[in-house]
Amino acid sequence: MRLTIRMRLTLLYSGMFLVAGVALLGVTYLLMRAGLREQLAVLAPSPRCVPPAYTGCDSGDKILYLVPREQVLMAQRRYEQTTLRSLLTQGYVALALVGAAALGLGWLVADRALRPIRRVTETARKVAHGRDLTERIAYTGPGDHIKELADTFDIMLSRLAHAFDGQRRFVANASHELRTPLAINRTLVDVAVARPGATEDVKRLGEALLTVNARHEQLINSLLILADSERPILNRHFLDLADVAEHVVDLAAPEAGERGVSMECSPQTAPTTGDSVLLERLVQNLVENAIRHNHAGGRLWVTTQSHAGRVRLVVANTGPVVPAYEIGNLFEPFRRLHADRLRSGHGNGLGLSIVRAITEAHGGVVTARPRDDGGLTVTVELPAELLSDPTGRREDPGPR
Repeated sequence: MRLTIRMRLTLLYSGMFLVAGVALLGVTYLLMRAGLREQLAVLAPSPRCVPPAYTGCDSGDKILYLVPREQVLMAQRRYEQTTLRSLLTQGYVALALVGAAALGLGWLVADRALRPIRRVTETARKVAHGRDLTERIAYTGPGDHIKELADTFDIMLSRLAHAFDGQRRFVANASHELRTPLAINRTLVDVAVARPGATEDVKRLGEALLTVNARHEQLINSLLILADSERPILNRHFLDLADVAEHVVDLAAPEAGERGVSMECSPQTAPTTGDSVLLERLVQNLVENAIRHNHAGGRLWVTTQSHAGRVRLVVANTGPVVPAYEIGNLFEPFRRLHADRLRSGHGNGLGLSIVRAITEAHGGVVTARPRDDGGLTVTVELPAELLSDPTGRREDPGPR
């Protein structure tokens, strides 16, 4: 078992205290023993006692009492041993009690010493999970190594926020600027095709140009959604992911019917909070991908559920076999499977990238795995939110 840094610091503090206590007790023991022997030497038996085997105290030439010399020496040794043993026993008991107190105090001191590090960790976790680069530590302690670390981390967050904002603004501005020429192109092609004297070749060319133009408009719209979804979700609203899934499935039913794909929706209550527009786009992208990357007569399953403080959306579909090594590329922008790259009409490679961006912006996780008989299963997990009734009370979500 690997000990945490707080426990290691606590053991270090307690160990240093115990070592100092044992050293202090040892020095006290040596000094006490030397003092006792010096005092007992003063009380040594008188050499004028007669006979030599006896000792005693005299007054002048008269012996008041006689005591055997060995008995006196044994009594002195017993007194010395008893006193030193009592010192060690009481010292060990006191050292154990104070050591236990030092262990608790060391735990508290280690917690206080690591509190600035915890603030750095909490801020980094908020940035990693919530993707809010406006978070700052703003440590106001003394100018030591911890403050230097906190200030450096704040500077890094500021530079990252500036870089990400610049990137998002560039994508958004470029997308907006490209919309105008595409709209002009669509209008000119429509006018050219609708002219009374337009030949069949012109009309076929116009239809092809309109198709290409529509794909470019879809790409720009996807880029705008991707830029918006990578921003922190500041305005969150309560919603049920099951309602969103049912709504998207109803909207996608005509396209699924045209492609011969049967859909099955099994919604269970999945309450959460977030941006309703972005979450609807998330479900829409998954359902559209499952329909368009399917085969005639294929199937599509959409499931929502709530479990252990998380809500889950699962979209599974039949279709061509997806290699496991390609899964990591599916969520990258403009990355598609090799079979899809050969067919230019299958999307622009931003669908699952938008799904991942929206999921991470809501503090969730998205995963994908290939099905054994072909197709893909995509799972989105988001933080759950307790249901609320009109009276303002909160209750646990239950199955529909």
